[in-house]
Amino acid sequence: MNQKLFGQSGLRVSELCLGTMGFGTEWKWGCDKEQSKQIFDAFANAGGNFIDTANRYTEGTSEKFVGDFIAKDRDHFVVATKYSLRDRTGDLNFVGNHRKNLMRSVKDSLWRLNTEYMDVLWVHAWDSWTPTEEIMKGLEDLISRGMVHYIGISDTPAWVVSQANTMAQLRGWNQFVGLQIEYSLVQRTVEAELLPMAKAYGMTITSWAPLAGGALTGKYLKGEKGRLPASSNRLGDRSTLIAKKVVEVAEQLGVTPGQLAINWTRQHKGQSVIPIVGASKVSQIEDVLGCLKFEIPAAAIKQLNAVSEIELPFPQKFLNEPGVLDVLYGGIKDKMMDSRY
Repeated sequence: MNQKLFGQSGLRVSELCLGTMGFGTEWKWGCDKEQSKQIFDAFANAGGNFIDTANRYTEGTSEKFVGDFIAKDRDHFVVATKYSLRDRTGDLNFVGNHRKNLMRSVKDSLWRLNTEYMDVLWVHAWDSWTPTEEIMKGLEDLISRGMVHYIGISDTPAWVVSQANTMAQLRGWNQFVGLQIEYSLVQRTVEAELLPMAKAYGMTITSWAPLAGGALTGKYLKGEKGRLPASSNRLGDRSTLIAKKVVEVAEQLGVTPGQLAINWTRQHKGQSVIPIVGASKVSQIEDVLGCLKFEIPAAAIKQLNAVSEIELPFPQKFLNEPGVLDVLYGGIKDKMMDSRY
């Protein structure tokens, strides 16, 4: 497995990230410790060093398992965890982005991980209440104390991330170097605002649910059942059409549908995208790792893009209309040679 620089930092991470939401059985669907260790070892033995967890995953068990698994070679692994989601129901000081919850949550996560520092700390989701300045100053304080090395943000509007990074830049604080979002052939709405914003700030994207909860493996086409509710948009008509095309193209290329779907997500020229891959069986992580052995040909990319195409919202759609392009670029936009666009 190759490694990549993480955003505008010198941190080296593997080109796939191991998601550990299923490490632990507290949520009635994950893996016990032995299974989790087998999955972790398969990923690590393939050259993976980037591990993603969170305070909420399996009520803290995921962090405990990860802490045990990395203990013998702590500094080799890049461990990313998160704060924001509740650790106690009914108490607003045990949830959210504010400083009190940040400090408490990080302290508890460090204890569960049995480590003195976090390589990456993600703001798990925007709570809409906490001032941006409070979040960025709190994160800066943790970095200054050596408790956190790098910061990222997940599941947050593009304008909020832009505001935060601009504020950090002007005040000499650390900026978010990573953006974690749902991104797959089924979920492409992030291409309107979030992907361009991340590119502008040089942020690496870590994409969660790159297989759309298993929909893009084709298993639901076969009638298999999973954790997705029947109303999930991952099981709708559009998702079914996309899954069928993924299966068809995968057969043409001699790869599995899952490998193809993951490579579509990570195969972005000019933008760094690292899929977060999870598994409940060793065979699943071994299948995922097969994506590293090939690149999707341009013709196949075109087919996948076409079947999953989305209608861009305003103003992106408006700014790409022929008449607007004509008056905005003098009718000769294609004459401009600029590597930025």
